[in-house]
Amino acid sequence: MDPTSRAARVTLYSRTGCHLCEVAEEVVARVCADLGEGYDVVLVDGDPELQRRFSDEVPVTFVDGRQHDFWRVDEARLRAALR
Repeated sequence: MDPTSRAARVTLYSRTGCHLCEVAEEVVARVCADLGEGYDVVLVDGDPELQRRFSDEVPVTFVDGRQHDFWRVDEARLRAALR
């Protein structure tokens, strides 16, 4: 999680060893740091419900509890959603 004092507005669902997930987390971390927002990373590995729900769509990002993107995080779109 981003070390800000604010509650996480962004949740990134990810998998271990997923290159797209690593890239997505870099974008999320950069945007959240720039805007002073918090984020959480949730690994779907080992959770059958999350694996079923997201299947091959990871990485999946949520903003304020609503699905925002999957596979790739568009930095400009994420910034706009957080403003």
